[in-house]
Amino acid sequence: MSASVNHLEERTQDSSELVEDIVQSAITLAMMLRHREVAAWLRTEFDGYQDLASAPPFRRDLPGHIVARSPQYGWIPAPLEEDQKAEYGHMDLTDGVKSLEKVCLNCKKGDGNRVPLEKEAMVALQKQINLSAELAINLSRDVYCRVLRTIRAAIYLYTRALMAEGIEGEHNHYSKEERAKVAHLDDPEAFWRKAIDEVDNLPIPDVRSVGFLEKVFGRAG
Repeated sequence: MSASVNHLEERTQDSSELVEDIVQSAITLAMMLRHREVAAWLRTEFDGYQDLASAPPFRRDLPGHIVARSPQYGWIPAPLEEDQKAEYGHMDLTDGVKSLEKVCLNCKKGDGNRVPLEKEAMVALQKQINLSAELAINLSRDVYCRVLRTIRAAIYLYTRALMAEGIEGEHNHYSKEERAKVAHLDDPEAFWRKAIDEVDNLPIPDVRSVGFLEKVFGRAG
């Protein structure tokens, strides 16, 4: 097992690198440095959040648009009042990064992903708007991509902090002294909170869209 902080930092800035793969490499690095808190957070980002209360704010209460299924026109905007939009037009994204990234890769820019409303919420809203049609919430591709960019940015900031402490190059292991020097960096919340604030000013790419040929034949290499 080996890890390169420098290479990982470069990969966070490369749009051809999947966030799924970057997270796995970052877990390896964190484990080698005995950064148990960072590794645990990254594993949860990878697997998804079972406990909503533990999900970071960049995954919660994300804006969407309520749509209704019309037999004649398909999915159309639901006729909601502003207070109803405020109450129902948002959701949490607790899935692991692979699932979120799949949505982004398969969506064109400007598109989104439609998620059925939970049954209890749908019944309540149907009664409020006097509509029996199936209801769902549309989350734009940008919403999904921003979650992934925030995770990527947090890892970028983590690698930069390690490099600032002199942890660089390819390593199969780290000495006790090296681990002690960066022990204070085992604080994932500090990195994801900073990523939330700074992601738009960091060299973090958007999630690319997958072309038709790649969808058919798969990813090269």
